[in-house]
Amino acid sequence: EQKHHNAQMTLHSFSFACAAVCEYSCVFVNRFNYRSTHHLTTNGFYEFLNWFDERAWYPLGRIVGGTVYPGLMVTAGLIHYILNLVHLTVHIRDVCVFLAPVFSALTAVATFLLTRELWSQGAGLLSACFMAVVPGYISRSVAGSFDNEAVAIFALQFTYFLWVKSIKTGSVFWTVGCCLSYFYMVSAWGGYVFIINLIPLHVFVLLLMRRFSKRVYIAYSTFYIIGLILSMQIPFVGFQPIRTSEHMAAAGVFMLVQLYSFLQFLRDRLTRQDKQTLFSVCVCVAALLLFVCVVYLSCIGWIAPWSGRFYSLWDTGYAKIHIPIIASVSEHQPTTWVSFFFDLHILVCTFPAGLWFCIRNINAERMFVVLYGISAVYFAGVMVRLMLTLTPVVCVLSAVCFSSVFERYLSDELKQDDPPAEDAADEDDRRNSGSLYDKVRQEPGLGSNIRSLVIVLLLLLLLMFTVHCTWVTSNAYSSPSVVLASYNHDGSRRILDDFREAYYWLRLNTDQHARVMSWWDYGYQIAGMANRTTLVDNNTWNNSHIALVGKAMASNESVAYDIMRLLDVDYVLIIFGGVIGYSGDDINKFLWMVRIAEGEHPRDVRESDFFTPLGEFRVDKAASPALLNSLMYKMSYHRFGEMQLDFRTPPGFDRTRNAEIGNKDVRLRHLEEAFTSEHWLVRIYKVKDLDNRQPLERKPRGTRRKRGFIKNKLVLKKGRRLNRKLKRTGLD
Repeated sequence: EQKHHNAQMTLHSFSFACAAVCEYSCVFVNRFNYRSTHHLTTNGFYEFLNWFDERAWYPLGRIVGGTVYPGLMVTAGLIHYILNLVHLTVHIRDVCVFLAPVFSALTAVATFLLTRELWSQGAGLLSACFMAVVPGYISRSVAGSFDNEAVAIFALQFTYFLWVKSIKTGSVFWTVGCCLSYFYMVSAWGGYVFIINLIPLHVFVLLLMRRFSKRVYIAYSTFYIIGLILSMQIPFVGFQPIRTSEHMAAAGVFMLVQLYSFLQFLRDRLTRQDKQTLFSVCVCVAALLLFVCVVYLSCIGWIAPWSGRFYSLWDTGYAKIHIPIIASVSEHQPTTWVSFFFDLHILVCTFPAGLWFCIRNINAERMFVVLYGISAVYFAGVMVRLMLTLTPVVCVLSAVCFSSVFERYLSDELKQDDPPAEDAADEDDRRNSGSLYDKVRQEPGLGSNIRSLVIVLLLLLLLMFTVHCTWVTSNAYSSPSVVLASYNHDGSRRILDDFREAYYWLRLNTDQHARVMSWWDYGYQIAGMANRTTLVDNNTWNNSHIALVGKAMASNESVAYDIMRLLDVDYVLIIFGGVIGYSGDDINKFLWMVRIAEGEHPRDVRESDFFTPLGEFRVDKAASPALLNSLMYKMSYHRFGEMQLDFRTPPGFDRTRNAEIGNKDVRLRHLEEAFTSEHWLVRIYKVKDLDNRQPLERKPRGTRRKRGFIKNKLVLKKGRRLNRKLKRTGLD
């Protein structure tokens, strides 16, 4: 009984600790994904597919099942169902919080398997260790990071492992497994387009290198057919694999592979002269037919043109000009060198060395990782978000580099046997390219001092990498996104909980059907934490609706009021960081609102109106009249001109922009302040009804009577004129 009592107490303590962690971590869970998963587990899968979310995109709403990748929600719901099936009662919130760390462990295992197939088991262990701690992946795999990338990177790595296994063995079993993993990737993240273009590129390069074999033919033909059918089962994807330009490369390579294999079949049965003639004719006819088919299908609209997101990957300035809503996202900006070092540290330097080792000992599967690395470097340089696709291959190639150097310097004598990554199937490749170990076998031995020095330097690099990863993870990637932390002059930590404070106020003090207008960055949080209807959110599927909100923010109060009445807005929420120096507030995002609104309403909103004659964006006395009269400016600086933050600055001094505001006497006519958080970070305004407008000034009695008489006289004249027109037409 005592043991049973102790076990119960331990279980209760563990449950309390987990609940405390979940209560803190769930703050920065992706609120929309959590709402969707909760709806899935409560109402079932089919109800989830047909779920119409009336709290999003008012008055349009959103059909959730057809506009999301359901892999993340289905995974969490399935784990929750299995745990409850074995009588482990767990709340779905706990599953959502801890899903990302669990899948990060699986990602490390998948990286180990991929690297072992490409090089050796020692390199695989190193790559798994790198993947477990590298900040570039930790940012999306910490507890509470319930986002699509949490499971998608595992699916990406596991698909690549199964593809390498497929081309090495030529087995349909491994290829079918690759198709199933690809199907899971399609269901989880839109980045599956990277897979469906990289694998065809690999097959095409093998054709050019004359390394195409029967194993590659079996693997790719099976992968394309089964993967195509499976990917079309996702409602959000539908017929895109056969009707969009992003998928045409895979179809073209598939047709090329069939033609090449057919010619290879005929080559063994024809004479030499007939071979050359038949090959030339077939290639010309196939190329002409393929070109004509693509042009015809594009003209009739069957094949959709390249999307703007695709063009933005090749032209970094395209999105800013044509699709400003994409360029406004910080994750879509080009990556700086500081970001590369911050997320990868020493792996940035060892990655090219690992790439060179693979090129020096090239074969079919190593050609795949070379293409993977080169393409991932380019895309990660174009967009910060695609650092996620670069991080796994950097870990793989860096592990190859460290493993090769350690094997070279840790042994007293050079190894005389072949590297374990070589097998019988690749004997011809090894014989042609030459093994690294065959070449270094003839080199003279190194002294023990040199070996010891190199080993110590490598261990120091690995130690520095571990310290950096630990520091970055604890300081940059382990903080909630809605709970901010700052440090005072004495080093003490200060927690800013204004976001949750504001959302909790909305939840308690507003009607449950109230509609809140804000910029799209905060749509998911308002709907998930405040449980209130929003006009726009982070899905950003309707550019015109977002532009209308941007127009309201950029217009004067009267025009904005008409827009808000049109959209039935009850409250307006903005983020203002002038008091605490928060740089991510709405004033700093204001120009993006203007650019997006200008794209849809060029006659009403112009970006040039919000700059000074010298082309500067300022909030002080030199600010443009359009900015000083805009709704965003008035809501941000309402009552701020009366506040003096310290004795060194005048009243109305904006700490974020280091300027004294130009209009300190802001008066709102159609809005009234409803809530301002403790640090003024979140401000909420209530939209007044028509009857609550400020009354007009009363005029003298005689003036009002005279104006009324003139008005009535004009009405009578218009009525007589209308009667005469009706009599002429016989309609009176």
